[in-house]
Amino acid sequence: MANTTTKASSLTDVLDKQVANFSVLYMKLHNFHWYVKGEHFFTLHVKFEELYTETTLHLDTIAERMLSLRAIPTASLQEHLNMASIKEAKQSTDGKVMVEQLVNDFTLLCSELTEGIQLAEDQKDQPTADMLITIRSSLEKHSWMLAAYLGK
Repeated sequence: MANTTTKASSLTDVLDKQVANFSVLYMKLHNFHWYVKGEHFFTLHVKFEELYTETTLHLDTIAERMLSLRAIPTASLQEHLNMASIKEAKQSTDGKVMVEQLVNDFTLLCSELTEGIQLAEDQKDQPTADMLITIRSSLEKHSWMLAAYLGK
């Protein structure tokens, strides 16, 4: 079982911030899914659905890990907006603008997840570190693919 010293509260704070991030990301992806227009509508509409479906799984996994550590994840939209590094969608129907936002968001999330991984490893909480590594790996792949879509 994970070390539950005072440092553990900072790890659960990191996890709770990711609950907030993935909650905001989930709504952002729905926004993109609903409002994308243009010649790449069909491709992006399906891709955004794939991403919000995966996002809800990450969100649930992180929240349930917090609960297993006897911490309480926030479950308020207002708290999520206040805590999250990810910002709500900028109004646009342009798929390229949407994809650029996601590449930036995924890069930010990967950086924050890396910090969480280090903190979990420092506390010898391998299950949390493994969970965050798995999520980061998925986001890195999506980021690469979306950047390639943009020609970068």
